[in-house]
Formats: sequence, structure tokens, C-alpha cells
Amino acid sequence: METEQTADPSTIAEALAAALAAAGVKRIFGIPGGGSSLDIIQAAADRGIEFVLTRTESAAVMMAAATAELSQTLGVALTTKGPGSANAANGVAYASLDRAPVMLVTDGFSAKQQTYVTHQVFDQRAMLAPLTKGYSRLEGPAARRDIDRLVRLAMTEPMGPVHVELTGEAARAPAGPVTYAEADFPLPGLDEAASNAAERMLANAARPVVIVGLEARDVEAASAVRALVEALHCPVLTTYKAKGVISDLHDQYVGIFTGGAAEADCIEQADLIVFCGVDPVEFILQPWRYGAPVVDIAALRHPVHYVTPAVGVYGSLAQHIGRLARRNRSTDWSMAEIEQLRRGMRSLLQYRSTPGIGPQQVVELAASESQSLVVMPRIAVDAGAHMFSAMTFWPCAAPCDALISNGLATMAFALPAAIAAALHQPERAVIAFTGDGGLLMCLGELATAVQQQARIVIVVFNDGSLSLIDIKQQQRGLPTRGVRWPRQDFAQTMTGLGGRGYRVESLQDYRDALQAALQGDGPALIDVPVDPSGYPEQLRAMRG
Repeated sequence: METEQTADPSTIAEALAAALAAAGVKRIFGIPGGGSSLDIIQAAADRGIEFVLTRTESAAVMMAAATAELSQTLGVALTTKGPGSANAANGVAYASLDRAPVMLVTDGFSAKQQTYVTHQVFDQRAMLAPLTKGYSRLEGPAARRDIDRLVRLAMTEPMGPVHVELTGEAARAPAGPVTYAEADFPLPGLDEAASNAAERMLANAARPVVIVGLEARDVEAASAVRALVEALHCPVLTTYKAKGVISDLHDQYVGIFTGGAAEADCIEQADLIVFCGVDPVEFILQPWRYGAPVVDIAALRHPVHYVTPAVGVYGSLAQHIGRLARRNRSTDWSMAEIEQLRRGMRSLLQYRSTPGIGPQQVVELAASESQSLVVMPRIAVDAGAHMFSAMTFWPCAAPCDALISNGLATMAFALPAAIAAALHQPERAVIAFTGDGGLLMCLGELATAVQQQARIVIVVFNDGSLSLIDIKQQQRGLPTRGVRWPRQDFAQTMTGLGGRGYRVESLQDYRDALQAALQGDGPALIDVPVDPSGYPEQLRAMRG
């Protein structure tokens, strides 16, 4: 059933901006072109939506995605057609595989233009179709309904990106009447049979282990997960993206779950494994190694999975997990056992042997120096060997205290995510832990950070290599080729772009730089030469 409201004189660009404002959008990130971009920027500004000029389109989409994760609403990125949309593809892949609701608005060519124009023309829809949940050109009588549909589709589990390809002609066309389809994209309702089966399995389990995933990051779901964990009195692990749903300081928190070896001692003692909002996109590329039955509580059933659950309960996480929490009792685990598991896992992941500065020291000293702040900084972590130390040894107390790309596991994520986080919550500092390789891929975004005066500290683990690939090359006994480069002076680059740059040579230098960087205004970068010799052992401990 549809309802029709009175037509208004607004253009499609204005109707789109109005819908974004109604969805809670505060910023659009991107690089404009000359077609529809300028109309959208102006229409958005008229509704209080800021446009943030980035240096790369991929970073713009990552900023929009990080904003969506933090605000639990829609993120928006804007690019020109052709090279703009092509450069945005990696950011769209992040939004897709890391489950972030994002609207990408690209310029396009009109039907008339495509009869004679070939410059910059390719099928943008087809290029992005494998990564996006929906698409529209916002043309014709259904344009305003399509805006509403795409906003809701992006926000529906599994959340992800949608694509609007908007020509200048279409952006300036009259919007016409408002028509809203009343149908939504609802989650499955309460499945009494599955819920009762899960309850029976939990009631009969003496030693369950709970694994928490990215779907559990919203406020209600996170609260329900904590209630369930405390009712069961059992060990709990989180995936990278769910870090903080259970505080690292919680007595029952053991560590990070990746599907690797580090968590095996804990899970092998389980007689039941309970997934809470787990999306298998976060698991590493290894077969499932455990024999205990699995109860899978998730928003939706994932058709491709590492494990076939004994029971699947799908729909509202808060509703289902809350119900199980109210109906279950303490299990046979003792706090001493859980503490031993936590200590054992942290010991396995220690970064051993370092004649120079080790990555674990970099992370722990940053956490220690941050204690002087009113609120602990949020962190953004790039893909690379340094992420093992960052995600293990940085303490998180709430969902999204740590931002990371885990589904896509892309480099060049930490700096854009940190900028977005600083703009989202200006009063809270952000530390971006990035490798030198990841930073080189998005170096221009340092200028974005300076222009926005974002309160971030970029800590560069500078080891002159693609460390994870370097390790794999070494493990295969191959000569070193194609994975190393001279160490760059990132502090000098940051200074040249108008920010504060610090190059350190010792732990004391690093401590001094941290104190200055955390207390100053605007962005700062600390270039830390790290010793990579302990990475291979740490990788073996983590992944096996």
C-alpha cells in the first residue's frame, strides 16, 4: 500500500538532501565533479549538512562508513563520474564486507550524452553492482520513493552500501509528489521453536563459551550480550569489530576471536559455543577446528559459513539474546579458570625479542600516556602486522572504541577512519595506528586532517616493509623481493602539510612525543621506527 502526499517544488537534489537530513546525516565526504555534485553540496548545506573535501575517493567512502558505524545511521560519500567512481571502489568494498550502511552518490551521463560521448564513460552500475545492495538513477516518478527505499535498504541487515548515479539533469529536475512505500525490510520475527531449542541447549551446557561479533555493536544488542554473559558466568571472546561490546576489563573477557590458534585453549574446553551477532566475514581463511555444537544467534542466517550450527536463531539480537539471558543460569566455569585463560592468551600474543622499539611497547605506552586524558582515545587500526599488538593490548570499554577493517582487511583505513571519528566526536582524541605501507596509500589524507583540524594522533609503525607479506615470503624460504623499501620520513611530510610531526629514536623520545601530541590541538604524527623481528612468532601464535 502507498500513500501520496502533496507535491512540493523541490528538485531531486533537494529531496535527496532532505531525506539525508531526516536520516540523521551530518556530513558528506568526497571530491566533487561538475555535474550533480555541486547541486547536492548546496542542497545539503541548506539543510545543515557539512561537506568534507577529502583527497581520495576511497578514503571518502571509508570516512562515510566509519561515521555510519559510530553514529548508527547512514554514511554518505560523493564523487564525480568515471575516475571518481572507480577510485571509490575500494571504499565501497569496505562498506560491503565490513557491513557499514553507506550511500555513494556518483555523477553520471544522461541518455542523450551517451549517444555521442565516450570520454570517461563506462558502466558504473555494473562495476559496483557486486558490492552494493541497491541502485537508482533517481529519474522519473519513482525518484523520491527510490531515495527512501535506498536509505532503508542500506540500514537493513546485513547493512551495506547503496549506489545513486545522478546526472546534473536529473539532480535539477522537479522532485514531484512524495510517495512512500509502507513496506519495510523487516528482520525475521521471534522464532519460538528455535529460541526454545537454544534455551534447552544452554540449560544443558556446563561449560559454554560466548563469541561476540560485529552485529552486536548497537546499544540494545550490546546490553543484551552483557546480560547473557553475566547470567552464564562463562568466558567470552570478541571478534575484532566487536571489541568493546564486552569491556576488556570485564572479569569474563578472555580475548580476541579470529578463527585462528590463539583462542583455541579456551574454545576447546567448551561443551557449547554461542555465537552472538557473529558474521563469518570476520574469520580468517582457515577451516573450523572445533567439535562442540554451535548456537548461532544472528540478525540473519549467513548462507556461506564456516560451521553448520546445531540451532540458528535469527532476527532481533536484543530480543533473542535478552530472552536467553533472562532464562539461563550460571554455568560451571570458575573465575580462576577464566582468568587463567585470559592470562594465557595474552602471554601467547606477547611481542618477544626486540633490540629496538617493539610494536607492543608502542601500543601499551600510548595507552599509558592516554590515562591523563578525561576520556580514553578511540583507536583506528590499519591492516598489517602491527594490528596484532594494537587489537590485543589496547583496552576498549565500549563498542567502536576500536575501528578496524576486518571483513575486507584493507590497508589505508586507519587514517580516514580516525578523521571521521574525530569529526563525529570532536571532544574525544583518536589515535590512528598505521603501518608505513598503509599510510603511503592514503598520504594525502594527512592534508585533510590538517584542513579539518581533526584531533588525531597518527602513530606510524615504520619498519620499511609490507610486514605480513614479508613474513610469508620468509616462511616459504624465498629471497626477499618486492616487499621492502627505504624508511620514509613521515614526520617531515606531516610538517610540510601544516601539521605537527615527531620523529623518534627511543622509547623516551616516543613518550615525550605522545605527551606533546595528545595535549596539542589538531592532528599530530609520530614516526616510530619499529623492530619487526618478533612478528613471525606473534603471527604463528595468533593464527597457527
